[in-house]
Amino acid sequence: MITDCHVHIQPFELLLNPPALELMKKHQPNFDRVLEFTRSPKAFLKYMDEAGLDRAVLINATAPDVTGFPAGLNAMAANYAKANPRRLLSCGSFHPRYSTNAMADIDEIVRLGLRLIKIHPPHQLFYPNDYLKDLKELALLYGAAQSHGIPIMFHTGTSIFPGARSKYGDPIHIDDVAVDFPHLKIVLAHGGRPLWMSTVFFLVRRHANVYLDISSIPPVHLLQYFPRLEEIAHKTLFGSDWPGPRVHDIKEALDSFRALPLSAETKRLILGQVALTIWPD
Repeated sequence: MITDCHVHIQPFELLLNPPALELMKKHQPNFDRVLEFTRSPKAFLKYMDEAGLDRAVLINATAPDVTGFPAGLNAMAANYAKANPRRLLSCGSFHPRYSTNAMADIDEIVRLGLRLIKIHPPHQLFYPNDYLKDLKELALLYGAAQSHGIPIMFHTGTSIFPGARSKYGDPIHIDDVAVDFPHLKIVLAHGGRPLWMSTVFFLVRRHANVYLDISSIPPVHLLQYFPRLEEIAHKTLFGSDWPGPRVHDIKEALDSFRALPLSAETKRLILGQVALTIWPD
């Protein structure tokens, strides 16, 4: 069962930051198709069929300061996935600085049955372990996600969006989260590219609850970034990051990954089997 763990199905028409919208249009030539898929689950499911994709995890991340995506998208994400909950896995978001009632927002994530929570430090402008300082709401979120078996995905690595602060993408701060919440499943999106791949490799090997998501890494460069990828294949997830910058087509990303000189077992694990351990069918 082929799973793309990182597809952005977000209401791009709600983007409140014009430079962010222009960046998306610049890097995605067929932006009208993007808008069609984000509005129509039926159209996106047809596209998935054409790409040979069985399941997609639909990423959302509220970040009013950078991308302009407002808070309050969780209900929209859950409603979109209702078109086919087996194939469309809903992702929610939480921003402690824009939450007026953290527990109510966390309870909503649980009540809606969201399958993942996305935290985007370079866009939300905090470190993942800032619960050790002023953002106590993060500890509430991590604790609830751990209790209810909801994985959390962290953006790791840089961002080219105007206003993003890439220092927050250093994955070493997630080491604290993995230690303090040892039963929380943690997914490190983008493998820390292009600066912190060795840190991500260390964290995936050190912590039983930490996984690698290879989305947005051009497959042709994947083994340069992770030359020992086969050692962590059992904890690695395929992701495309469509329709992110320079990711024009999911099928193209799948075909490029399949062309890599990796064992058949490694490809089987990364393309779907590991995802089934995180999100059972």
